[in-house]
Amino acid sequence: MTNEMMNRNDDLFNPMNFFNEVGNLGRDLFSGESTPMKTDVVEHDKNYVVTAELPGFKKEDIHVDYRDDTLRITGKSEVNADTKDNDGRILRQERSQQNVSRAFYLPNVDLKQVAAKYDDGILTLTLPKETEKNDSHKISID
Repeated sequence: MTNEMMNRNDDLFNPMNFFNEVGNLGRDLFSGESTPMKTDVVEHDKNYVVTAELPGFKKEDIHVDYRDDTLRITGKSEVNADTKDNDGRILRQERSQQNVSRAFYLPNVDLKQVAAKYDDGILTLTLPKETEKNDSHKISID
């Protein structure tokens, strides 16, 4: 029985796990992000495929750019909902704003061939890799 207790993989008693969770909680509270953008990044031989969940965002509220070998995805969503009765009294008022942002280091992307698609809250980016990278340049000597 002692061996069973020692061999259990129980993160509840792992002090490092506790501090990691507390650190994440603090970062989430102070960053204002309640739901981070869930993203998958897959590298293939010829390209990268990035899939990001952005439910509730409009296509025009999503910004994607690539510079310094880094892909950046940002989104801003604002939802307003008001409910009133016949006398015009507000029974419920909710305003929600969500800002999300992610960045990924993806070197050697052929910017002329990048494709992006946004459908049902899922952003899919295909970033082909450069086929020829000229790392050397011959310098002639006078």
